[in-house]
Amino acid sequence: MKKNRNYEAVFLPSKSGVIKIYIYGFKPYGSWGQVYTSMNGVSVHVKGYNRKKTVIRALRKLNESLLNIKEDQ
Repeated sequence: MKKNRNYEAVFLPSKSGVIKIYIYGFKPYGSWGQVYTSMNGVSVHVKGYNRKKTVIRALRKLNESLLNIKEDQ
């Protein structure tokens, strides 16, 4: 099996840090892909077929993780 070495990186600055989004796969259209998001040492990994929905799902999970950490402190 050949590993896909091509990926897309998106960096979103915010007041509390930089959100890093790494997108692997989704080529050709409709194929399997993975999205990794991270911010302040918290990382989330999500897999899916639809690129846009997978990115949104990864950002939603990252937000929930960050809020849970904030509540614990």
